[in-house]
Amino acid sequence: MPAELQLLIIEATILLIAYLGIYPSMRDLTMRRMLIVDLVLTALALAVGAALFAGRGIGFSLVFVETNWAVFLLLSMAAMEIPLFLWFCGRHGIDFDDPD
Repeated sequence: MPAELQLLIIEATILLIAYLGIYPSMRDLTMRRMLIVDLVLTALALAVGAALFAGRGIGFSLVFVETNWAVFLLLSMAAMEIPLFLWFCGRHGIDFDDPD
């Protein structure tokens, strides 16, 4: 299995758990709490990515650019999460102007 696909599967799994399990079950659903959970989940994804690919010298393709695993992980995770985040906030009435 290609290294890029491995990271994409890990990221998708983390995001599905977050947006189908963690965020809907939060009692006080605010922008601030979502951002804190998101930081923890991003750190988890980075830890898993580091365990799999750090120090191995594997290149990751971002269509036109070759990069390392960490940059690939952060950019691809952001690309997957931004639409989910905007949809979720709109659906649950979370205001971007009021972080609490």
